[in-house]
Amino acid sequence: MRKIDMTDQLWARLLAMRGAGSGVSDETDPVMALYAPIAAAKDGFVLAQVGQSLDGRVATPSGDARDISGPEGIAHLHRCRALVEAVIVGVGTVKCDDPRLSVRAVKGPNPVRVVIDCGAELTGDERLFRDGGAPVILIQADDAPVKSHGADVIRVRKGEGGLDPQEILDALAARGLRRILVEGGARTIARFIEAGLVDRLHVAIAPLIIGSGPAGIALPPIEKLSSAHRPAAKVYTLGSDVLFDCDLSSAAGSAAGQGEDIRVADHA
Repeated sequence: MRKIDMTDQLWARLLAMRGAGSGVSDETDPVMALYAPIAAAKDGFVLAQVGQSLDGRVATPSGDARDISGPEGIAHLHRCRALVEAVIVGVGTVKCDDPRLSVRAVKGPNPVRVVIDCGAELTGDERLFRDGGAPVILIQADDAPVKSHGADVIRVRKGEGGLDPQEILDALAARGLRRILVEGGARTIARFIEAGLVDRLHVAIAPLIIGSGPAGIALPPIEKLSSAHRPAAKVYTLGSDVLFDCDLSSAAGSAAGQGEDIRVADHA
């Protein structure tokens, strides 16, 4: 397990690398191995991030999701926000958590905030519409009521399974937003994984046991473990949390039932 020991110099190097398309990875340095592929991606990169307990929960049954991740886990999430161009969440996350989706735990730029609000359920009273922060984009179905709340609105055709994640990414790319963080909720992350659009999945596990509550990725149930996703993964310690960096970009990383072993990075 490799330790993430971020320094001001390394962080400045990563911020300068944003969208450069080169200098992608120095596997000898855990910080660069983990973050450089995100920072340097130029032609499109989708990262999904989940912070959860030891027993796989992201909140209590009543919806309390605060303080699951430790301080280093929160810093990691904010680093990911700073390195991408846009962060995507579903409407349920906004209604439940009222997040700002900004970069506060580290120095860096705030990403454009994208909310998938298929049925135009948001009221305009949510904090992200009123905090004067980064721009907000609402993704709405083409048959939903038109409610912008002062945000940019992208209308997407609604199919039987809902809004197409690829159409969402295409619409964001047309606006110059190609490095994307899918932050929640569980069904939103699952939709992008199911569509084969996630390059890397970060699962940060904090040392607490909640006992019951929602899981972080709501994929459809399977009958046999042979059908499970078995991505190649490297494991890092963030200090308070343990991070699994899962590669879903290759056929081997995203295919189910191939029997690959989880690959643990060398000891630091």
